[in-house]
Amino acid sequence: MALLLALSRQATAWSTGRRAAATQSVNSRRFILRAASTTADAASTPASAESINGRISRRSNSLDVKTIVAETDMVLSHLKSRRASKEAMDAATTIASLQSQRVSLIQQRDDWLNQRKEASAKVGQLMRNKDDANHDEIETQKQLSNTAAEEAAKVEAELDTIQSTMDGLLAGIPNLLDDVVPDGDDDTQNEVVLEWGDIEALPKKLDWTEDFEPKWHDDVAAGLNGYQAEAAVKMSGARFVSLSGSIARLERALAMFFMDLHTTKHGYTEVSVPFVVGRSALEGTSQLPKFQEDLFAISPESHTCNGEDAFLIPTAEVPLTNMHADSILEEADLPISYVAWTPCFRAEAGSYGRDTKGLIRMHQFHKVELVKITTPDTSDEQHELLTTHAEACLQALELPYRKVRLCSGDIGFAARHCYDLEVWLPGAKEFREISSCSNTGDFQARRMALRYRPEASEDESGGTNNKKKQKKPKPEFCHSINGSGLAVGRALVAVLENYQRPDGSVVVPEVLRPYMGGVDILN
Repeated sequence: MALLLALSRQATAWSTGRRAAATQSVNSRRFILRAASTTADAASTPASAESINGRISRRSNSLDVKTIVAETDMVLSHLKSRRASKEAMDAATTIASLQSQRVSLIQQRDDWLNQRKEASAKVGQLMRNKDDANHDEIETQKQLSNTAAEEAAKVEAELDTIQSTMDGLLAGIPNLLDDVVPDGDDDTQNEVVLEWGDIEALPKKLDWTEDFEPKWHDDVAAGLNGYQAEAAVKMSGARFVSLSGSIARLERALAMFFMDLHTTKHGYTEVSVPFVVGRSALEGTSQLPKFQEDLFAISPESHTCNGEDAFLIPTAEVPLTNMHADSILEEADLPISYVAWTPCFRAEAGSYGRDTKGLIRMHQFHKVELVKITTPDTSDEQHELLTTHAEACLQALELPYRKVRLCSGDIGFAARHCYDLEVWLPGAKEFREISSCSNTGDFQARRMALRYRPEASEDESGGTNNKKKQKKPKPEFCHSINGSGLAVGRALVAVLENYQRPDGSVVVPEVLRPYMGGVDILN
């Protein structure tokens, strides 16, 4: 107790200001919370009360601890707009509360560390002054230093616990919304932005009669001996199917056409990616921890990824975006545009009883995925561009579709702005999603430590006559954009339903015929 009192008296003699408390986490991909809230007293001007689409504008804010603390009302308004769970709302308020505790603890830790430093310095001073060396005073100062170090370690342990709790809470909070996202409860309140094509054009071209009732795609495929559902279910269970003959070839033709279009016309780099990824990769793109029940996990006894739990990919977005995790890119190299054609595996938890007929909702399906990594300044432009690339696939196939902007209650967890492309299915007599094109802003980049270094401006470099060493600009978080270009299985569905003829045959879309060996009709 005497030691603590002595330390307390020393503390009152010191004036220790608040300092930066950001020691980067051992695992930099755990949201870089320490980097995102680098100073204990970080604060920003509170958001204005301006309401856009029923919520406070996010302005240029990103979802991090600093924003949650300084702009709590804004963050909560976005969660409310998303129709988020009570757990997500509580997580935001808890983070704000824990951060204030963290600031106080950082101050306490720094005080203890300063006291240890002061006591250690006195020990050295006394030992150097041999003539006046006071053994008792030296021992007292050593004990003071040791005690201060122990107290600092205790506070550091508390800080680690709080940081871990904040990491977990932040992982469950969805992205802030772009101002253009309309307010709404579900997909019935999405905003139709564009309609392309005439749903009557192909029926006229293919001589559909007035009494012709278009079939569902699975019935069309079965009529061409290309749909083997029972065999697949016997092997693998529900929501699996085998395609054969001309139908399997048509599916492959679609994927090859999409890949060629994106690589030769749209400027994407083709990438062949792993179909198995570790937990940290899925955390980076935010499928984990929230959506683990939708993933196919691999048993640890069978395989792990660098010691982590392993999963089959739910989309090529995961490995493509993680190509540059924990990296600092150069602005001159952006945007990066990747495309991959992969199988995707989804458990479809919560979809029991829905879309049980045909190929609409499968555990395994093929998809061509588009990913862009870019800067904040070009983010919106690149999102629009990527969406037009997905639309180009539908237009080349002459498939009627509509482009919708998802409302706040329907948009995905990681997206700040999202377009769905919905293709017309005459057999089902409805529009169904075939592509979802999302701008996540820096939401994923923060989780996977994906940054870029801005190019130095002339002012920053001091001009060509400045002989001083040029100071490199500080790295900033990239923005990531992703979208299907397209979902191959659903594109097959759309072609079969739109290009069927009353006699049961299917006309091959003109752009696919080179990939079908010149075949123009499937009989």
